Amino acid sequence: MSGGTQLENANPVIFERSGERLLTASDEDEEVHDPIDDREIFDLIRSINDPEHPLSLEELNVVEQFRVKVNDTESTVDIEFTPTIPHCSMATLIGLSIKVKLLRSLPDRFKIDVHITPGTHASEEAVNKQLADKERVAAALENSSLLEVVNQCLTTRSI
Repeated sequence: MSGGTQLENANPVIFERSGERLLTASDEDEEVHDPIDDREIFDLIRSINDPEHPLSLEELNVVEQFRVKVNDTESTVDIEFTPTIPHCSMATLIGLSIKVKLLRSLPDRFKIDVHITPGTHASEEAVNKQLADKERVAAALENSSLLEVVNQCLTTRSI
């Protein structure tokens, strides 16, 4: 949650959560090669908490499954996210939270690209540049205050 008393988007539109993924026997069989797919990545990021509201990124429509692209053979993950308002000051924090969740969850072989959906944020280019810069991301994660906020976003809450 934001430390201030004034919310940037005090009355966001809330969307319905998609259903849970049904697991099959082959999904749970460790002997079967199971490539990572779009839905698996979406399941990892959909429950990330918004830094300003007691809602998930999925409930605010910030992340959507069709904006998740995975190529398991090339080890790439591409995520577009859409801030709730064009001047959202939390956009970099949201993108960083998505990136950290995936860095912590996926094998090291994956190249993770997290960026704002084109045309949805006033500072899209600057935010995307920050999220693409490995050194800036690493430096941000060395900041204990910022890391604490990211970890709050990644904490699982009851639904």
